[in-house]
Amino acid sequence: MTEVLFIATKRPDLGILADSVRKFRDRDATVFLTGTFHVLPVEEELSLMALEGVHQLPRGLSTRSSSVRRKAKASPAGMRVWLQAQRDRWLRRRALKAHVIVALDPGAVYTVWRLSQYNPAAEAHFGIAAALTALDKLTRQGAVARQATLPALGAVAKDVRRSIDGIPAAMMRTATARPVMRSALGARLWRSAVSAPGVPVKARVAASRYVAEGMQWAGRTSGAAIALTTAASKIPDPAVRAELLDEGVMTEIARGISPRDLRVAVAARLAQADEQYAKGHHEAASEALNRALFLDFHRVLHIDQLSSPLAEDARNYTKRLQGSTAFQAVSRPRGRKTPAAAPPKDRPLRLLVTTSANANFLQHVLSRYEDHPQVELRYLDLAAQRSLKRIAWAARLMLEDRLADGATDYQADVERLMRPYLDWADTVFLDWSVGPASMLTTIDPGDTRIVVRLHSYEAFTRWPHMTDFSRVDDLVFVAPHVKDLVTSLVPQLQGAGAPRMHVLDNAMDLSGFVVPKPDESRFNLGLIGVSQVAKDPLWAVEVLKRVRAHDERYRLLLVGGDMDPKTSKATAEYRTKFERELAPLVESGAVVRLGPTDDVPGALTDIGVIISSSVREGCHVGLMEGAASAALPVVRDWPFYAGKPNSARTLYPEGWVVGSPEEAAQRILDATSTEEKWQKAGRLASEHAVSSWDWDVVQKQFDRLLLDEV
Repeated sequence: MTEVLFIATKRPDLGILADSVRKFRDRDATVFLTGTFHVLPVEEELSLMALEGVHQLPRGLSTRSSSVRRKAKASPAGMRVWLQAQRDRWLRRRALKAHVIVALDPGAVYTVWRLSQYNPAAEAHFGIAAALTALDKLTRQGAVARQATLPALGAVAKDVRRSIDGIPAAMMRTATARPVMRSALGARLWRSAVSAPGVPVKARVAASRYVAEGMQWAGRTSGAAIALTTAASKIPDPAVRAELLDEGVMTEIARGISPRDLRVAVAARLAQADEQYAKGHHEAASEALNRALFLDFHRVLHIDQLSSPLAEDARNYTKRLQGSTAFQAVSRPRGRKTPAAAPPKDRPLRLLVTTSANANFLQHVLSRYEDHPQVELRYLDLAAQRSLKRIAWAARLMLEDRLADGATDYQADVERLMRPYLDWADTVFLDWSVGPASMLTTIDPGDTRIVVRLHSYEAFTRWPHMTDFSRVDDLVFVAPHVKDLVTSLVPQLQGAGAPRMHVLDNAMDLSGFVVPKPDESRFNLGLIGVSQVAKDPLWAVEVLKRVRAHDERYRLLLVGGDMDPKTSKATAEYRTKFERELAPLVESGAVVRLGPTDDVPGALTDIGVIISSSVREGCHVGLMEGAASAALPVVRDWPFYAGKPNSARTLYPEGWVVGSPEEAAQRILDATSTEEKWQKAGRLASEHAVSSWDWDVVQKQFDRLLLDEV
């Protein structure tokens, strides 16, 4: 005969209880009842219910130690019940024999779960309906099957309503506590609870968030995300569904994980944006679209990882965006009323060079045109003025303005703040195609020529998708493979109205890197820049290990600051792995950390082999500087672009690029086997770098772009 144990912390409704006991008895089950509620006043009524046994659990902690009492005082209600009951022999004996253990109210859930740990074969449930279902299953099997299934909280709609709507947060957190969620069964059944049919939206949302919180405490990040997305799939309200899906995706992103339900979450936000846009609710539509773009182009997916779904299949990745009516409204070309004027012939060209806090690649450009007789130069750092910085990165306001077809205060602010600069300038050279490019193309530039330079980072952000390139005259790329990627992503760059496109190398004074190297530098491998996951310095460490297996004179010199773990969890995890791998090598002297420096040419004098270990680059400045210094270039075939029409193999001379650490090690061993071979290889690399990429060469390209009539 099947034994069923009911546990309650408050007096049950006696009519419902009697009916429940009768149902269990009809299924040939014996039922025991125990609880911390005061049994004596209802003892007579209970005796009429054909219960097999009734037992009073301790109603307080007067017999327990002061430390237990202190612990109970600080614990949620459900845990206090367990502290009261855990030493009761009757309870333990009955729990060990029971085939089904049932919590009759929320306060008993934690106690039932703890008892199921002593009797893992028992069916453990919250609510009469769920327990009856379990009993019927056992009956159908023809034997007492024993499978712990706690806690199936909310398996029936009325149980979820009863258990969630009125439960204090502390008690709910006890029911979804870390020990419960560490149990595979507990975690799985809690997830199933949030998808139970007929649950009110408010209850389902609350339950899913508590379950997600408990799973995160238990280290089940993906389980937490699944709980939220599963609950979302049962919610008809588009806004609430989108919010839960968003939370589920961000749960994984916050832990450095590429979320499994990203497409679903982005689609929900886009649907929400489309719905609001159709109603003319531009602010709400812009908020939803902003979240969709934020999720779709989150840096953890594309920048702080060693791979990116965008690089793997660019066209398909953005296809869902192109289908959104709200996004179509944002990306519609507005054009300009008048074409850009030709350069003036009676006075110098008024050139405005602008960026926002990142002038890393502008030094030589500014120096060139600061004293140029044909140029009157002004430089504007948008981040240096609070009002300009505010409008330059106001993504949500930009989207609202596009959706409202320019009828917002944001466009008026951009006009007021940027028009004086546009009226003065003949040409604006805007470095980095990020927020400021989106901001500037919000307004018609008049007859001012707009030139935007896009490096590599921007390709993996939302900003090119928010820029009206019909108001850009010239778009400059730093490498052909970056141009290929961006033009495949942005439809505006594929039609007749696209801006003129150019590929110009970064401005680098490479002649200053040509300095003699000591003979011992032949065995020093160098990596310039290790502050980003994309640099993948672990690849260079793998190369080092392979060459040191042949000759322990080889060392790896790391130049640059460390990765900032605060950037993202993905970055923090990579750095942790890197530091663990590096520690014994630094201790042995195989790796030398030189840290950040303002004297890169000086650091390169001790480097005989320059490595590019990156998974993606635009044009790798550190590698080019190293080549100019006559270090042997060893370039990984950057995985983001490997095998495509343009890649590292088309950017650099034949022989520089390798496909694996094994190939890299072999190239190093072959080219550095003698001093003569190493010097010859370095000399050829230096000649190529200086003749191709030095500022004396590249400045002529800039002059043609900025000063010649187009």
